[in-house]
Amino acid sequence: MIKHIVMWKLKDVAEGSGKMVNAQKMKDLLESLKEKIEGVKHIEVGINSVKTDASADVVLYSEFACMKDLDRYQNHPEHVKIVQFVREVCMERRVVDYEI
Repeated sequence: MIKHIVMWKLKDVAEGSGKMVNAQKMKDLLESLKEKIEGVKHIEVGINSVKTDASADVVLYSEFACMKDLDRYQNHPEHVKIVQFVREVCMERRVVDYEI
């Protein structure tokens, strides 16, 4: 199984909206992908509730059976559309992919 975790720090204002509005939009968009992309076993998006200098604003936790499924997800047109929005609203991104 592959676990794919991404954390973002968001801009205070982007795409005409504040950080929390954009965080919720990211959550809704990303979680909708489970029904749209074959091979997504689990997807969960959290919005940070404890603010510190070290905190990220949004985290994605997802699971895939294999790297091929993760690759399909990352290159799927529905995911690519969301990535365009995320790039506009985020200022920092960290990712970890690991196999268990």
